[in-house]
Amino acid sequence: MRVSPKPVRQSLTLAPGVAKQVRSMAKKRSLSASRVLSELVEEGIEARKLKEKEKEFFELVERFRSATDPDESERLGHELGRAVFGT
Repeated sequence: MRVSPKPVRQSLTLAPGVAKQVRSMAKKRSLSASRVLSELVEEGIEARKLKEKEKEFFELVERFRSATDPDESERLGHELGRAVFGT
């Protein structure tokens, strides 16, 4: 039997406008403000991870484009292939 990790209670202060938006979102979706905040944080973390991966990818592309050594170009080309196709 797998046990879920126990949630951690956190306290935060929101700007009045943000708090109003959170309450509005919660009401529209019939959720608690706490649940909406939790989802927003999770989505923000995922978005940041994707942005970092995108940045790493474009840095790799730039290194590939500027490589002058044929061996380095080939290595970077394979690395790009793995990044794009997961091979």
